[in-house]
Amino acid sequence: MTVTSASSSSPDSVAVLLLDGGLGTSLADDYGVRFGPHTPLWSSHLLIADQTTLLACQRDFAEVPVDIISTATYQVSLQGFANTVTSRFPNGIGRGDIIPFIRDAVRIAEDAAGSTGARVALSLGPYGACMVPSQEYSGRYDEQHDSVDALRGWHVDCLGLFQEAGVFSSPVAGYVALETVPRVDEIVALRQALDETRAVAFGTPFWISCLFPREEEGKEFTLPDGSSVKEAVAAMLDVSLRTLISSYERAVAELLAAEQIDAAPPALILYPDGTNGEVYNTSTQTWELPEGTGQRDISWETQLAQIVRETRSRGRWRQIVVGGCCKAGHRELGRLCRELQQQGLRG
Repeated sequence: MTVTSASSSSPDSVAVLLLDGGLGTSLADDYGVRFGPHTPLWSSHLLIADQTTLLACQRDFAEVPVDIISTATYQVSLQGFANTVTSRFPNGIGRGDIIPFIRDAVRIAEDAAGSTGARVALSLGPYGACMVPSQEYSGRYDEQHDSVDALRGWHVDCLGLFQEAGVFSSPVAGYVALETVPRVDEIVALRQALDETRAVAFGTPFWISCLFPREEEGKEFTLPDGSSVKEAVAAMLDVSLRTLISSYERAVAELLAAEQIDAAPPALILYPDGTNGEVYNTSTQTWELPEGTGQRDISWETQLAQIVRETRSRGRWRQIVVGGCCKAGHRELGRLCRELQQQGLRG
């Protein structure tokens, strides 16, 4: 589940935009793509191996239609490319050869959007998404990347790849998405890396999304590292989904009251996993329903549309962007789009 603040309006004036869904799981479920140790770049591997299939999968989302399409760059890293071995790159892929693939990612997303009017969001993942096995769901990082300084350095290197590719400059990047960050110290590191590199063009909207494990009864939501929602929101701006959004609203209100952030309310970016309660097991690399957990009795899209309507009615956010993460494919997004239209939240 991924929720974030990005940078009070009357409810009727709050725009609701539709974001795409989970690219990696859509490639696996709809196109038979198989990921594993041989594909350390996961969905980004399609940039090297099969751009035609990648374009087709992203076009599925564009035809929903969505308003924002994310690039296939979530797992991009120097290490991931270095560990990718193909017949063309028998010794891995070096820095100089990475740049064209990043440009391809943007071009493919733009081609997928076509004439739909969707804008492109550059997707950048946390360090944990590039570990083997991935650790963005746990935040358990290795000793070499277990501090703000170390994580800042890693993200500076990663941002440098995108800068060299020239894809941050407007209007190429409609948005920049810094996604599924499991630790507050990494949020701080990301903000520092953005400041240090000046990567994001002035005026380009960006968001930082965090991952919140399933809520434990009687306890507040926390990130995998144990940090509170308020700590996460404060770092960004310098399970019951309804409860989580309320926690964000309280945190933003407190920070506004204390004049710790600007007076303008931020936007809410909301894209939960499209599962029926299953969670990803990094050991077996499968989606499993935890023991004792029942499946939801209301559809993913109906529940999400209801939450968007309730949240919008409170007028606490400048804008709401809603979509899906893992296991939310174009069919789920299509049903969500229709639910939003039926509830008068989308034209």
